[in-house]
Amino acid sequence: MASEGLTGALAAVLAGQGPSVQSCDSAPAGEPPVPVRLRKNVCYVVLAVFLSEQDEVLLIQEAKRECRGSWYLPAGRMEPGETIVEALQREVKEEAGLHCEPETLLSVEERGPSWVRFVFLARPTGGILKTSKEADAESLQAAWYPRSSLPTPLRAHDILHLVELAAQYRQQARHPLILPQELPCDLVCQRLVVTFTSAQTVWVLVGTVGIPHLPVTACGLDPVEQRGGMKMAILRLLQECLTLHHLVVEIKGLLGLQHLGRDHSDGICLNVLVTVAFRSPGIQDEPPKIRGENFFWWKVTEEDLQSQLLKRLQGSSVVPVNR
Repeated sequence: MASEGLTGALAAVLAGQGPSVQSCDSAPAGEPPVPVRLRKNVCYVVLAVFLSEQDEVLLIQEAKRECRGSWYLPAGRMEPGETIVEALQREVKEEAGLHCEPETLLSVEERGPSWVRFVFLARPTGGILKTSKEADAESLQAAWYPRSSLPTPLRAHDILHLVELAAQYRQQARHPLILPQELPCDLVCQRLVVTFTSAQTVWVLVGTVGIPHLPVTACGLDPVEQRGGMKMAILRLLQECLTLHHLVVEIKGLLGLQHLGRDHSDGICLNVLVTVAFRSPGIQDEPPKIRGENFFWWKVTEEDLQSQLLKRLQGSSVVPVNR
């Protein structure tokens, strides 16, 4: 891929798209990563936040024995063979009785690569709100509540932050609308847009094995990477080509998400925006030196693309990743 190809790939990733994953530039030491499988070595959860024009939140009342009677946002585990959007629509229909469409990805939460939750802002498109007469094993009922006066008890208070995040997005969107791109992937991995900026100039880290490309790092499922979270896979790749002790690495958030779900393709690829900067004060006009031959710094000269990158970096206009 010449610079024109890199320009096109970066523009696609900034637009929430991107190529499918063909290989990884970094993987955990030891045995090659095994393909991920839902219900076997990974768990994905979908969650929907609905806000009405009256600033009301859609909640469901839990039917599970351990939390029966408490209230929560519509959520549940993905099943094998589903896309992320199909899983979201199924869970909302089962728990709230409504048909829906996702508007945008709001947040991604992780407890290591084997447990990932996708949070969406969604809107109802039909169906009938579930009442207590339709109580079943999925939920006891669903209801709209004012955002300022949610019912008690809540199953967990982690949803309060998500409701506020949705309200803030409705008031002023910090990132473009982002929905999952249906592309196959065998692993939990991350495509990195690693940037270094100086005086309105942006450099992007590029992998050289094969054709030049935005580097991809595979997440391990071992206990060490579970405890360290998905950030470990990013730092592993950077340690392979940079001397990190004099650098500050900041993971800004997501630019996009790829997953297929069908044909036993349960992996995901998160397109992640990352910055590196020197710890020591003073003006550094050039990016840190690369070790080895598998990577290089690409200076982004196309003005529109450079402007897009700077805007995303300065405004933190990305989907947050929370741990």
